[in-house]
Amino acid sequence: MPLALGPPLEPMLAKAAADIPRGGSWVLLARLRDALPARIVVDGELVIATPHGLDFDALQMRLHPAASRVKMLSEQTPASVVLFDVLAIDDTDLRKQPFDVRRRHLLDVVRVDRTVGITPQTSSPDEAAQWFQRYEGAGLDGVVAKDPSGLYLHGERRWVKVKHLRTVDCVVGGFRPHVKGVGIGSLLLGLYDGAGVLHHVGHTSGFNAAERREIFERLQPLTGGESFGHGRTPGAPSRWRSAADAGFVPVTPSLVCEVSFDHLQGERFRHAARFLRWRPDKDPGGCTFDQLSPPEAFSLEEIIVAPHR
Repeated sequence: MPLALGPPLEPMLAKAAADIPRGGSWVLLARLRDALPARIVVDGELVIATPHGLDFDALQMRLHPAASRVKMLSEQTPASVVLFDVLAIDDTDLRKQPFDVRRRHLLDVVRVDRTVGITPQTSSPDEAAQWFQRYEGAGLDGVVAKDPSGLYLHGERRWVKVKHLRTVDCVVGGFRPHVKGVGIGSLLLGLYDGAGVLHHVGHTSGFNAAERREIFERLQPLTGGESFGHGRTPGAPSRWRSAADAGFVPVTPSLVCEVSFDHLQGERFRHAARFLRWRPDKDPGGCTFDQLSPPEAFSLEEIIVAPHR
């Protein structure tokens, strides 16, 4: 008997929001084989949890063509799956069922353990606000609000995601040209460690055409500087890149900008930062890692496993 649906499937998405929704009917969620039925289609995310939160670097290491290496890494750093939704069980297509019905099916058929968890859920905005603050230390970047009566609509942003946002002053250590060759594409951001070494921590982009050209002209007198020096650099060879990145243009680290970011992965931004403003009043040497205060560590297992035992 065939499954009700199969790959490829486009996931349903969430649109960004600044605050947790209040009013209306929303439920809020904090962002194998033995644990799942033999024939099931689920929506979820693979994660590697550590005592210090989620480790996306370790997860990316699994993207390797050698099966032997993937097997070794799976033994050294085992992954888990966090489930959000169920789309089909056997030949029953659940996508046209309301979310609260799909949620009950998910809770009924999944045996939660250390390798398979289910996101918690609440209808209380106040409890969701507590999760928003408390669970960040486990590596979760926010909460998602879903309509209990909502259908599963592939590729549509019918959910609402509220993410953490913080600001930090960073040194501009370089840029990458725009793909169309007009102005800059992104600014490469750095912070100094305690020894005075500038390390690459992420990038910011999203500038309009006029801003790309203006920033490019502003950076021209600074090109050719030492930039990140012997710190972590954006263009260094890696296991994914055999040679240095020729598209990285270093600049003398004399400009400071303020950016917002949602989450840290180790000592760098997990996602692209958002440019807020230039800070000509700031000394580049004062842009240090001391500005970053990581949240208190929290166990992912307490969030996705313990409530279902």
